[in-house]
Amino acid sequence: MYGSNTVALNASLMAKDNVPNIDKNSDDAKIREQTDAFESIILKMLMDNAMKDQEDIFSSQKDPGDKIYKSMYREELAKASAGGFGFSQMLFDYLSEKR
Repeated sequence: MYGSNTVALNASLMAKDNVPNIDKNSDDAKIREQTDAFESIILKMLMDNAMKDQEDIFSSQKDPGDKIYKSMYREELAKASAGGFGFSQMLFDYLSEKR
């Protein structure tokens, strides 16, 4: 009855109604904090993907918490590096322009 294009069009039209608005009175520091947090997520995903096939030097001594520890380390590394790769600045400039 309905084609997949109709369903996709209806979904995209409904999604446009749910687009969040940017508060015109929002503080630049709050926007920067959120854009840095978003960049941190991107960096974490990139590091997770890049290091998923990494072999350890001591591969015979695997610790049960090793995977969790490495994930937490990459997360903190991404948070510390956020704001220096340009994703945050591009998003900040875009959001500042839309206010």
